[in-house]
Amino acid sequence: MDIRPINDEYSVSGQITVEEVDQVKALGFQSIVCNRPDEEEPGQPSFADVAVRAEELGIQIRHIPVGRMGLTPEGVTEMVDALEDLPKPMLGYCRSGARSTAIYEQSQRLRG
Repeated sequence: MDIRPINDEYSVSGQITVEEVDQVKALGFQSIVCNRPDEEEPGQPSFADVAVRAEELGIQIRHIPVGRMGLTPEGVTEMVDALEDLPKPMLGYCRSGARSTAIYEQSQRLRG
């Protein structure tokens, strides 16, 4: 797992596994946002499986998938809501971390 901090409240990584959620918790993250659609590639852990473990550990989690069509206004608005509602620090993940970075940057423009 390669976690890259964007700032004090938000970091990004590529796909995480159910087992890595324990490490995410140990690193102090209080919430997770998954920006990857389910079944994007074979063998990818489902959001539901990651969410079960996160919730068992007391980590809040939300699914805001960014698909092949890229960012949507609705997705960016959902990300703004997640940033306002969920505790920090937050980890966003997708396949590589690029979509999680892009949606965060767009949400910051809306947050003002």
